[in-house]
Amino acid sequence: MFRKILVAIDGSEPANRAMDVALDEAGLWKAEVHVVYVVESGLFSSLPMDSTLEIIYSVLQKEGEEILEAARKKANAAGISLFTHLRQGHAGSQIIALAEELGADLILLGSYGKSGVDRLLLGSVTDYVVQNSPITTTVVRS
Repeated sequence: MFRKILVAIDGSEPANRAMDVALDEAGLWKAEVHVVYVVESGLFSSLPMDSTLEIIYSVLQKEGEEILEAARKKANAAGISLFTHLRQGHAGSQIIALAEELGADLILLGSYGKSGVDRLLLGSVTDYVVQNSPITTTVVRS
């Protein structure tokens, strides 16, 4: 039985599928859904902050807000209670930390993110969460 479900989304098809599964599970268990979008700032941490990086970060944050709003609309249409979270930092660490803060019973993730470049540069966020999370984690394939 799940009471709090955390789903990580990034606008990719696998993440959208994970969102659908989260809504289905929430309907079944009468659970609340928490959705997180993480602005991956690890890519920029070793670079000096200048106006170009600030613009890139701003674009990523705006994208996250739009993706979270779309999730909110989808949940409202399904009659599911939904809470959104916008974080920054290493995506895998932020997902696990938020799940622990919330007391989540389940983390849902897509099998991969928006690009293969993420896997090459950062390692797979999904793999990181699966390997390091003390909370039940389900990987949803698209």
